[in-house]
Amino acid sequence: MSDPMLTADGLDAAIIGIGQRCGRPDLVVYDITKVIEILVERDGMTHDEAAEFFDFNIGGGWHGEGTPIWLVPLGDEPVEEFIERFVE
Repeated sequence: MSDPMLTADGLDAAIIGIGQRCGRPDLVVYDITKVIEILVERDGMTHDEAAEFFDFNIGGGWHGEGTPIWLVPLGDEPVEEFIERFVE
C-alpha cells in the first residue's frame, strides 16, 4: 500500500492541483506564494517572516512519499531567467 497524499493543515486555499509521476504516488501541489499570503493574512506575519517560516517549518519538512510538492509559480518572468535563478 502506498503512502497517502499528505496535506498541510490550514493551507487548503493554496492547493493548485495534484502532481502525478509515472510509477509514483500522486501528490498534492501547493503554490508557495499563496501559502505565504495565507501566513501573512491569517497569522499576522510580515512577508519576510512568512517566507522564512515556510522555508524552515513547512516546505523544509520531509514526511515520506506523500509529502506535498511546493511549487514556485513562473509568473511573468521569461522561462530562461526563471530557471537560471534555481541553477546552482
